[in-house]
Amino acid sequence: MLQERPNLRFGLEIALGIGAVLAVSLIASRFIWQTKKKKKITRIIDTIEELQKPNVRMKDPDKVEDIVCQLINGRASKLQVISDFDHTITRIHYQQKPCSSTYSILDSSPYIREECRKKAKDLHSKYYPIEIDPTISIEDKIPKMVEWYTQAHHVVGTSGVKKSDFTKMVESSDVMLRSGCELLFDTLNTNGIPLLIFSAGLGDLVKEVLTHFGTLYPNMKFVGNFMDFDEEGNTIGFKGEVIHMFNKNQSSIHNSEYFNQLKHRNNIILMGDSLGDLQMADGVPQPVNVLRIGFLNHKVEESLPKYLDGYDIVLVDDQSMNLVNGLLQRIFIPLTVRKPQKLFICDSLVMTCG
Repeated sequence: MLQERPNLRFGLEIALGIGAVLAVSLIASRFIWQTKKKKKITRIIDTIEELQKPNVRMKDPDKVEDIVCQLINGRASKLQVISDFDHTITRIHYQQKPCSSTYSILDSSPYIREECRKKAKDLHSKYYPIEIDPTISIEDKIPKMVEWYTQAHHVVGTSGVKKSDFTKMVESSDVMLRSGCELLFDTLNTNGIPLLIFSAGLGDLVKEVLTHFGTLYPNMKFVGNFMDFDEEGNTIGFKGEVIHMFNKNQSSIHNSEYFNQLKHRNNIILMGDSLGDLQMADGVPQPVNVLRIGFLNHKVEESLPKYLDGYDIVLVDDQSMNLVNGLLQRIFIPLTVRKPQKLFICDSLVMTCG
């Protein structure tokens, strides 16, 4: 009958052909989708939502994957955290308005004599552009930073500020922690993870800021420029050698018992906003896995290549600790159930790092 109706036969052949093509296309599309899906979940870092944000940059994602897997396998007992403070733990801006560093808390404080505030601001205007200029080598920056900090400390030492003024100074400032810091600090303390806050800022004000926000915990160790006071609480100078952003490898902490006591904790998360912060872990004996997270706040296009060379993960203009908290969700199961909604880790994800 089909032989007598060639048009019908021809139409059936076309229909069958189109059906076959559609079937093959559907199978191929499903295979490609499954392949992509399978590829997407083969790496732990692809399951961490915060690492997929557009402001997250990685020069070598495979290296990051390897380090993260080692951190997961080591869990809480192998981990320690080392962090800068100003513009790393604290915000650099909020709603497009600048936020204070520990030094600028002093610069703008009504508890400091006017002439001292002016001198401090003039120093900042002169030297801060040098600090963040990506065209100037660290070697050339160092003597300028020594000049800046030496002069700034002299200004502070003659400012008439009292130890009892610190609380009011912080309360009246616009210093702010990055969002998510409260969660980060609580998580680290709850799980017994040591946190070294290594700051070129004013150590006394670092502690006061954390106290102000209710985030000062016993697991924290501090390195910074701490003031010296007389018996009446008047500032008379500073203790020890000047710490600036480019000599953090020379601090006395590297020759102390702190890192030796933590030598079994050879997995490290390091956070900073300056290339000088990369040196903060230099005193760790035989570090096995160091994940370096850099917050890039200034001159992004010019500075990004150097930051990517130094840091494993670079966060461009990120004012949160969301990524660090996301990583911690994968690194360990909480040792307590005080706030079980905060941290979660899937055993199947851990197994992929075996």
